[in-house]
Amino acid sequence: MSASSQGRLLRLLAHNLNSPSACKLCPLSPSLLITLLRLRRLPSPPAPILAFPLHRSFAASSSSPTQMPRRGKQTTRWKEKQRPVAAVTDATGSASPTSEDASLSIASGIGRLSLADNFEARSASRVLGSGASQMQNREPASSHPQVMWKPKSYVTVSTPLAAPDVVDVTSSVAASCKGTASIGNTLVKLFKGPLGADFNVDNNSFSLAQVRATFYPKFENEKSDQEIRMRMIEMVSHGQAILEVSLKHSGSLFMYAGHEGGAYAKNSFGNIYTAVGVFVLSRMFVEAWGKEAGKMQAQFNKFLEENRICISMELVTAVLGDHGQRPIDDYVVVTAVAELGHGKPKFYSTPDLIAFCRQWRLPTNHVWLFSTRKSATSFFAAFDALCEEGTATPVCKALDEVADISVPGSKDHIKVQGEILEGLVARMVSCDSSKHMEKVLKDFPPPSLDGVGLHMGPTLREVCAANRSDEKQQVRALLQSAGTSMCPDHADWFGIGDSGVHSRQADRSVLSKFLQAHPTDHATMKLQEMIRLIKQRHFPAAFKCYYNFHKIDSLASDNIHYKMVIHIHSDSVFRRYQQEMRRNRGLWPLYRGFFVDVNLFKVTKERAAELSKEGDSFLKSVNGNPNSSSLMAESLADEDANLMIKLKFLTYKLRTFLIRNGLSILFKDGPSAYKTYYLRQMKIWGTSVGKQQELSKMLDEWAVFIRRKYGNKQLSSSTYLSEAEPFLEQYARRSPQNQVLVGAAGNLIDTENLLAIIEAGRDEEGDLHKEVDETPSRPTASVMDSVPKDEGLIVFFPGIPGCAKSALCKEILNSPDALGDQRPVHSLMGDLIKGRYWQKVADERKKRPYAITLADKNAPNEEVWRQIEDMCRTTKASAIPVIPESEGTDSNPFSLDALAVFIFRVLQRVNHPGNLDKASPNAGYVLLMFYHLYDGKDHRDFESELYERFGSVVKMPLLKPDRKPLPDSVKDILNEGINLYRLHTNRHGRLEPAKGSYAKEWSRWEKRLREILFGNADHLNAIQVPFDFAVKRVLEQLKDVAKGGFKTPESEKRKFGNIVFAAVTLPVEEIKSALDKVACTDAKAKAFIEGKNLSNSLMKAHVTLAHKRSHGVTSVASYGVFLKQNVPVDFTALLFSDKLAALEVQLGSINSEKIDSKNEWPHATLWTAPGTPPKEANTLSHLAAEGKATRIDIKPQITVSGVLDFF
Repeated sequence: MSASSQGRLLRLLAHNLNSPSACKLCPLSPSLLITLLRLRRLPSPPAPILAFPLHRSFAASSSSPTQMPRRGKQTTRWKEKQRPVAAVTDATGSASPTSEDASLSIASGIGRLSLADNFEARSASRVLGSGASQMQNREPASSHPQVMWKPKSYVTVSTPLAAPDVVDVTSSVAASCKGTASIGNTLVKLFKGPLGADFNVDNNSFSLAQVRATFYPKFENEKSDQEIRMRMIEMVSHGQAILEVSLKHSGSLFMYAGHEGGAYAKNSFGNIYTAVGVFVLSRMFVEAWGKEAGKMQAQFNKFLEENRICISMELVTAVLGDHGQRPIDDYVVVTAVAELGHGKPKFYSTPDLIAFCRQWRLPTNHVWLFSTRKSATSFFAAFDALCEEGTATPVCKALDEVADISVPGSKDHIKVQGEILEGLVARMVSCDSSKHMEKVLKDFPPPSLDGVGLHMGPTLREVCAANRSDEKQQVRALLQSAGTSMCPDHADWFGIGDSGVHSRQADRSVLSKFLQAHPTDHATMKLQEMIRLIKQRHFPAAFKCYYNFHKIDSLASDNIHYKMVIHIHSDSVFRRYQQEMRRNRGLWPLYRGFFVDVNLFKVTKERAAELSKEGDSFLKSVNGNPNSSSLMAESLADEDANLMIKLKFLTYKLRTFLIRNGLSILFKDGPSAYKTYYLRQMKIWGTSVGKQQELSKMLDEWAVFIRRKYGNKQLSSSTYLSEAEPFLEQYARRSPQNQVLVGAAGNLIDTENLLAIIEAGRDEEGDLHKEVDETPSRPTASVMDSVPKDEGLIVFFPGIPGCAKSALCKEILNSPDALGDQRPVHSLMGDLIKGRYWQKVADERKKRPYAITLADKNAPNEEVWRQIEDMCRTTKASAIPVIPESEGTDSNPFSLDALAVFIFRVLQRVNHPGNLDKASPNAGYVLLMFYHLYDGKDHRDFESELYERFGSVVKMPLLKPDRKPLPDSVKDILNEGINLYRLHTNRHGRLEPAKGSYAKEWSRWEKRLREILFGNADHLNAIQVPFDFAVKRVLEQLKDVAKGGFKTPESEKRKFGNIVFAAVTLPVEEIKSALDKVACTDAKAKAFIEGKNLSNSLMKAHVTLAHKRSHGVTSVASYGVFLKQNVPVDFTALLFSDKLAALEVQLGSINSEKIDSKNEWPHATLWTAPGTPPKEANTLSHLAAEGKATRIDIKPQITVSGVLDFF
């Protein structure tokens, strides 16, 4: 048993001797335990300092053990006890001496107290022994703020800091213990029940909660990605903020708050993930500090704990499962530093983070700053040019060229991770960030690395490979290899000692007891408020409570400490919580990676009354002071401050999303389902058509290869790169095009024998799968979550005429309580409204933003959906699409059965307001027109897109599931109409059928359609579900959506994507007019123009400004600042040969800035002969000079206006 573990055992036993049951169980006498404690000089429970002032009468006097009463019941006396500081062993094995003054500073700063006498009487002064020791010397919350270490007043590395103790086990203690087995057995009995089970909440119970570790809060942007981009550029243009961009390394979240503060993964601690993190972090210190590493590790731990700081890192290793690429080396990169203090976490700015890291020689990330409109637009253009094929080298090179400030990371992604780059993270930072960054870079130059070249012991991969029996063995080996300076004891991983006592899980009741107890300070109150709201709203989250082994010496039946892990199970919770924050500006944000230290304790009745009184006064002062910046809400005062966008590269997504995440579908459902999956993903991403075709070919080949090799046994996702990387490497060698598609391959690192052993039931970041709790009772109506009454609701219908939307709207209007909502309901019928229907809906929404609007008109396409999204954003509303339930076809969300029913219903109408009824001569054509508006999407794509845009879909039952097949005659007439419609639209577009060349065919088809449908009326009536049943089901779904947590519309589909070149598009009709003028003045031109039929064959034209293959990504990106702006273009000459024709042009200016083409000869290509590539038009100027082409000058020059755009 380690020395520190034995100490914890002895303290715990001593503190439980006051319990009669504990005394019966303990095989050691009190006198022997007192002797052990004195021999080891073990401290006893620390005195708490509450957030409210203690009355003087409650202050305990400090007296020596000899000053004890002669008669009556003895009382416990407390005295300050200096704790000796032992030498610290560094990574090289040598001892680092510490000064006596430093030892005294630690003793007084921590405020430990030792027990002098009489265990049985200690409860008399327990009020001073309950609470959190780390609050020693804290000022009342209502007084001036506590002085904290600030990032701008850095402690230099030369400042002497005392290292934490590594206490040796003395021979006298070992002899007195007579072995550790009996102590371990006793401790097992003392901890037979879970922590907190015996703690009863009453009026004297208080709780103290402090955030122990956390990462940035997760904010879901309400705007689309394109809107976020535009807003970011706008803010930079107006000098309101600066755009900051950093690399996204492909790893796992790892947080560290010092040895006693703890090491954490995203939603867990005390496992292989955190052990790997501690090991890698310790090696970073050895690499940076060399022989001084042990001393600096100890100083760093002490610094984090004294200042309550948590650092967050991206942990990138080859032993914790595959991401996009196995890293070349194992490393961490610091991504956030937070001062936790005793309240709301405060995160460092990036310049402060870099200064902090350079002082401690911690690894930093690559960061770019964009402070002008030109640089910001160029950044987004550069990403769009690289998003489908970008790797680390070209991406970093491009961003270095367009950024205003580039700060390379101390860990080069190319050297430690590789070329496969996950993505970029762009966010808005304060407008003084550039100046701040320049000052930090000047004051804190990159530190030297003293450990380079030194032998640092076994690597992470070597340790994992040598210890493969189980996870515990690997954890123990990793922590031992990290060294005692970095990790003095292993309590968070193995509990107390070697006796097997590791009852980590606290009693389930401690959460409710925490919420019931009186809050000790403002932070506790806000954390209670957060947890109550999450539980009341039934958000999918878990609050997992565990022993806090670092507080075990303070443990007692009326003073318990535990760690709480706030584990959010779904990203939707963050969005829904965000909506709550908008309604309650005082709520704290919901953080990612959220760990809280909780202390439940009791005080005397008198002291409880005083604390309650002082607490009420304190809260009144807070609530009554709206200008209190320190305690009032800051969460969403400025939503722009939370603007953030993640931009990922296709070469990474190919590996993780399309290959790794598709494995289960490929092996479970087969290649066809896998193809559907990856095509859907690419559509969601907005992948270019060319890339979709290339990837489809490769992924189909991958599916055949891996299924043939593995059969029905699924390839493990944690080691998928063992197969994927060789496949990609071989595929890339076939052609340069394939190499670009794959990005980089061929540096496979074998991990089969060095992977960390991970217990079953845990995901790649140490998160436990959702725990199975007892089924909660169904909430009553009084506590059901509901859509706030200050939001409106739009019910719309992406359907086809005949889907019964108008009938449904009437049913809703005729049932006042149909939606279980008191908001006013009104309907706007499209057939009765003249003019622009959706503009009319928008106007009505502005007049009555809180009403429920029934948009009684078919909403069949993305253009309409975007208008509805805009209405939601501008009028603070949610939207619910109601669609007919249909299995659809391969290319349409509606089946032929559904189409037949829709047409049949329309043909039974009489006096329809929109004149679409049985009297309409072209009713069938109109239904086919609506049907084809959905062409190209199956029902899954259709529904998924609606879900993606609006968060929910209500389905209206239409057809019986056990219906008979559609009669052949009905199928044939519908297919005949579909074919006729395609012929008609290919030739005439949207021309009325009676006016086209197929007028007779349409007339005959409409007649036969009616005959066949009415001839099968019995069948068409029989396959429909009863209308009453359909209405009931729809109302139930609408009511559930209206009462449940609702997803505010958040995005329109991404339209930006891979950029190949920048150009100025030209108006074709004006070009044709210019050619006519040239033809009138020159016979050769006339003959050529008429001979090539340019007036009819010319469909589009542009002037190329820059092409990324010829001129580079940054050249293309430089035009981003002028995107979508008009450019004057002068036509100066017409040049043509037997294979080519083009207009010579001169470009004008935008906002007084001349627009120049990177091409040697700016031109607009008009015509190329079959087999002649358009790029050959670049040679026309030289051909004309050589007499091989004709040049006709245009005088006077003809000026048109073009639009600058990306393609």
